Amino acid sequence: MQYDVIVIGSGPGGYVSAIRCAQLGLKTAVIEKYSTFGGTCLNVGCIPSKALLDSSEHYHNAAHNFETHGIGLSNLKLDVKKMMERKNEVISQNTAGITFLFKKNKIDTYEGVGSFIDKNTVKVTKNDNSSEELKAKNVIIATGSKPTALPFLPVDKKRIITSTEALNLAEVPKHLIVIGGGVIGLELGSVYARLGAKVSVVEYEKSIIGTMDGGLGKELQRVLKKNLGMEFFLGHKVTGASAKGKKVTVTAENPKGETISIEGDYCIVAVGRTAYTEGLGLENIGIQTEERGNKISVNEHLETSVKGVYAIGDVVKGAMLAHKAEDEGVYVAEHIVGQKPHIDYNLIPGVVYTWPEVASVGKTEEQLKEAGLKYKSGSFSFKASGRAKASGDTDGFIKVLADAETDEILGVHMIGPRAADMIAEAVVAMEYRASAEDIGRICHAHPTFTEAIKEAALAATANRAIHA
Repeated sequence: MQYDVIVIGSGPGGYVSAIRCAQLGLKTAVIEKYSTFGGTCLNVGCIPSKALLDSSEHYHNAAHNFETHGIGLSNLKLDVKKMMERKNEVISQNTAGITFLFKKNKIDTYEGVGSFIDKNTVKVTKNDNSSEELKAKNVIIATGSKPTALPFLPVDKKRIITSTEALNLAEVPKHLIVIGGGVIGLELGSVYARLGAKVSVVEYEKSIIGTMDGGLGKELQRVLKKNLGMEFFLGHKVTGASAKGKKVTVTAENPKGETISIEGDYCIVAVGRTAYTEGLGLENIGIQTEERGNKISVNEHLETSVKGVYAIGDVVKGAMLAHKAEDEGVYVAEHIVGQKPHIDYNLIPGVVYTWPEVASVGKTEEQLKEAGLKYKSGSFSFKASGRAKASGDTDGFIKVLADAETDEILGVHMIGPRAADMIAEAVVAMEYRASAEDIGRICHAHPTFTEAIKEAALAATANRAIHA
């Protein structure tokens, strides 16, 4: 079969890219090695984790917060099996939606492992070891990533597990140990902490969510400890983990160099993700991956060293985010047909779906200080928000960073209710190079959580927040 474009992988980057290619009139095929579309995100990542986060939040509120609203409950029960069944149904609905979109856009799909024979020929090896060859003018690599493995920390997928197994536990752990204080570890840790597990987070760095603004990590740690009882071992270097029966023991060196042991019944290894490039046959077309992380090098148009072969999403440099992969997928499709697409990587937001949620876009204070840029900062606490008081969600704050001379917004960082949705306002403002004063002069509906953005912007503009 001859195609204009073959996309290898059907995660957020791959399926979005394929749909945009088809919209632009390109004859398109998608190769996916699994029986369902959507990649990690829809099957064992973003979507199922958010389903469990929502379910666990409902349970936690019913158990701890409903009484303050005058709602009394008795004999509250947790049905883990039903919770997991709901999560699986959410996955099925989303993956079926992609199947529908592929059919709607007349995209051919092939189940199997895609590998290069040459730059215009891709072999599809099916589960029964049969194969067929497809030809295309352009190929887009969108194979995503997998959990990073540590050689001294073997995963048995029963007691020492990755995020994949953590999304399918048949019981709530009594004591869950999470290795890694990043997004994945904190989200999954908060799921089980809400359901009643004791959760211990072991992190090598001195703060959690270390890639985000420092103030966010400090506040999130405080709130997770206060609201869920989570404990944190920061600045600890994990040296090993072992499982015996129903007991897991994790050993680590504390900041003083002393060895400590933490015992639990489950351990999630969440130390990051590694680009998945195995079996692609990149060596057949002269593409080398980087020594660290298996990343594929691309130019400013996301084209590899081989003309007509592109790579997007987790297999290339940058944040491993579904929405970043989607934008890159659209970029490549439009570039192939001669359009002039654009991505501002500084304005790709990052989100942590704990509660309160954490969201960030642009430069952090640490980055501005390192670059020697003069800036001004304005913050507003949700404790002063009428809407937050009404809903009982007063933890957190919003911080706006603006250029000291021009007042252009350089970064917005927030932790609080619905931060994942509110960050979009900051992204739009920064895309159009708005000033803090611009946000401060825009009318925000009352009472809403978004008023806090306006107040933080006003605070950055000559310290003139109204309600602080």
